[in-house]
Amino acid sequence: MTRAAAAPAGSVGVVSPTDLHFADPLALASGAQLAGYDLRYETYGTLNADRSNAVLICHALNASHHVAGTYADQPRSAGWWDNMVGPGKPIDTRRFFVIGVNNLGSCFGSTGPKSIDPATGRPYGASFPVITVEDWVTAQARLCDTLGIVRLAAVVGGSLGGMQALSWAIQYPERIGHCVAIATTPRLSAQNIAFNDVARTAIQSDPDFHGGDYYAHGVVPRRGLSVARMIGHITYLSGDDMTERFGRSLRTEDYAFGYGAEFEVESYLRYQGDKFSEYFDANTYLLITRALDYFDPARGYDGDLVRALQPAAARFLLVSFATDWRFAPARTREIVAALIANGREVSYAEIDAPHGHDAFLLDDARYHKLVAAYFDGIFQGLPGRATPAGSGGGAR
Repeated sequence: MTRAAAAPAGSVGVVSPTDLHFADPLALASGAQLAGYDLRYETYGTLNADRSNAVLICHALNASHHVAGTYADQPRSAGWWDNMVGPGKPIDTRRFFVIGVNNLGSCFGSTGPKSIDPATGRPYGASFPVITVEDWVTAQARLCDTLGIVRLAAVVGGSLGGMQALSWAIQYPERIGHCVAIATTPRLSAQNIAFNDVARTAIQSDPDFHGGDYYAHGVVPRRGLSVARMIGHITYLSGDDMTERFGRSLRTEDYAFGYGAEFEVESYLRYQGDKFSEYFDANTYLLITRALDYFDPARGYDGDLVRALQPAAARFLLVSFATDWRFAPARTREIVAALIANGREVSYAEIDAPHGHDAFLLDDARYHKLVAAYFDGIFQGLPGRATPAGSGGGAR
């Protein structure tokens, strides 16, 4: 459990993670299995008496279980969605018991490539099995079982986290009341898969990669990981946002007629890449981008998303951003159409924010008010509370 602390308004305060070991093997979609594994998680708020107010937050590529609050020894360590989760914030921890869990394969505490393989006594490295979105959801459901939570009030995520929220609605329809999927897609486009492959190739081509077993050599494939982050970062921003922030501004008065970081945008990308390579694991990057590639719930239904979403029984809030060209609004509208075809209750908003894919992480008054209003409806509909007026179905 998260430890309570004196907190400024709007903050959950000082928090600490919990590690939970699972001894039972986890069968994976690949046919492999993890004989035993750890999940790291944090919680915020209080679980009510009937355990009906739990909200699971699913993280995206480079995030983690640390959703909100700060760590006692790191005052600048605000959680990655601290602007969304907390007392008085859109996902209000005075009302909801919020769970953030670090996915398997990550490098932030849950079992992953850096972890020691009990069979060898060495880090898993390249031998760590490929993980899918569905595998993550199965592991998350086991965590909920351990916490005594039979049904979640909502599962929420942006980007890759939104894929997990959708998968929850399909895999465990009876265990989820609401699915909130933001800036996501039912499957990656060929272009997105191509970006991921270029990023992985940059990592695998680094001389320090050593086939994924670089831990034994005491090195890190920093150059490849840095380039991978630069590629990814370009896709998270919109063209207009990059123009407004950087334009063609030079770092000096004139061209240097060389190949260093002369433009401000070059300097920014290199800084982001270098910083990322200091804290993220290269094998984790490979695993998570491959999980992105593989996500396609309609694949087993001849590409029919309507059939894939038939099991879903939750109510849905889907949000997209007009300038998000990586996971474009058209992809979210596909999900909306498939849900309506199944007669599900779905609300959809397309927000004209200028920040591209990263908009789901940022402060936008319209976006935050929308999420706050939706979660107010969830709270009012919890057992023992009156259902809010006008809470009908259909897209709106």
